[in-house]
Amino acid sequence: MYFRFAADGVLLFHLSFILFALFGGALAARWRWMPLVHLPVASWAFFIELTGRICPLTYLENDLRVRAGQSGYAESFIEHYLLDVIYPSGLTREVQFVLAATVVVVNIAIYVWLVIHRRT
Repeated sequence: MYFRFAADGVLLFHLSFILFALFGGALAARWRWMPLVHLPVASWAFFIELTGRICPLTYLENDLRVRAGQSGYAESFIEHYLLDVIYPSGLTREVQFVLAATVVVVNIAIYVWLVIHRRT
């Protein structure tokens, strides 16, 4: 039972990590030090999507699920939990490039907005 709770915790952390990678730059409006934390996270998300690798959090969650007597999954976190909602046809290399570009574009927009508003 503890392994199942741990796996669910990793799942929630993974989702939080993805959301932070995508929108964490907005927190820099409140805390000026936030880009020091956010930019490495966003870079990692970009790298994972661009190279088609699987995030280590996926492996950790799978391991915990297997130890809990559940089955793990072979695909990435996004493929397993979010892909059917966002892209029902399946994850292709092109979709991964779009996801990587989305991380970059959203964050550039956030940081440009922050720079403009801090100057005024």
